[in-house]
Amino acid sequence: MYVPHPIVSVPHPEMRGRAEPVMAAIVEIATETGAYASGAKLHTAAGASRPAAAAAVVERVTVADDPEAIFDRFASEGWTDGLPIVPPTEERVAQMLAFSDLDPSLSLGPMPPRWGEATIAKLAVNAVMAGCKPEYFAVIVTAVKAILAKQFNLYGIQGTTNPASPVLIVNGPVAREIGVNARGNLFGPGFRANATIGRAIRLIMTTIGGGVPQQADKSTLGNPAKYTCCFAENEANSPWAPLHVERGFEAETSTVTAFGGAAPANIIDKSKNANEMLETIARAIAVSGSNNMFMSQEALLVLGPEHASIAARQGFDKKRVRQTLFEHARIPFEQIGQSNADVLGVWRGNCIEDVDGRRTLRIVEKPEDIIIVVAGGAGNHSASIPGWYSHSVTLPLTRADGTAIRSVAELKKE
Repeated sequence: MYVPHPIVSVPHPEMRGRAEPVMAAIVEIATETGAYASGAKLHTAAGASRPAAAAAVVERVTVADDPEAIFDRFASEGWTDGLPIVPPTEERVAQMLAFSDLDPSLSLGPMPPRWGEATIAKLAVNAVMAGCKPEYFAVIVTAVKAILAKQFNLYGIQGTTNPASPVLIVNGPVAREIGVNARGNLFGPGFRANATIGRAIRLIMTTIGGGVPQQADKSTLGNPAKYTCCFAENEANSPWAPLHVERGFEAETSTVTAFGGAAPANIIDKSKNANEMLETIARAIAVSGSNNMFMSQEALLVLGPEHASIAARQGFDKKRVRQTLFEHARIPFEQIGQSNADVLGVWRGNCIEDVDGRRTLRIVEKPEDIIIVVAGGAGNHSASIPGWYSHSVTLPLTRADGTAIRSVAELKKE
């Protein structure tokens, strides 16, 4: 049963009218005799009934040896993001799998909302389609593990009307080894690793998870980062410990962090005073109408190296930067409006407080919920990536036995 949109903007009596038959259907399903007699979970039943097109992604498909014919076939089946793909021939998939010591039949888990099994073989097929080099595969596998973690809330991200999407941050020596861009044009074109790793995750979410636009994916507007969003932290030009070290990993451990957020929004500030600069940045990430107003369990700030350098030269460590942003990143209620204020009183009551006689909304509950990553090239620019109902997940790149991968070259099978 489907509840028609809009939801939030309709009057409460009408919304209750829409919800009542749905609740009755949920009760009927939940109390159906024998529904759990075999111990099966709901996602098992959902996965069993998935469209044949999803299952066919891992079956042999015969297409004329012609780029246009191949693209037309894959596009017609809903197996692309609208851009041409690299045909996933057996040889190419085998080359991808050669950079993994995991069994190709191993599943990392069912992927919502279709609950298709995210097997290593299926991931390899999508990585080929996205244009990845085999050397990237360990990052893709780790990223899938991260987005499947409960706290990431992939089910919600796949189906929301919000433009939320995975943002991948790669840290450690593997990022440098495979050429993930951490410098200029960070979110733009020109770097194969960034473009294709992020794209592979999107294809996986579509072909395995069923996040098909205008079907399971209900995003009202979407955002360009839903094609791909992957970058590395510019550790060489950061005055502080990188993200993965903050989260308890050794500097030489390579990690992937998955953050659920909206598209990056540029912040330009040309002041030379750290306090003034951070106040500007705080105002830029605390914008009325943004995800950071309504739903950011975390907020991500990509701090440009020049901005980071200004702060560090004036005695700011990352903790002090985070605390300063937390104190100043507030939205006064006169910029919010009464209807929104009523919603926020329910949704985000623990972020509302009075400051100097003014009612304000903090963008997060505590300073630690502001994630700071130093990345980008020269220039007085940083970027805000508003969060969503999602908590970021950082995982190390590991072998099948759980030991850390120091170099993807060590995975290569002869």
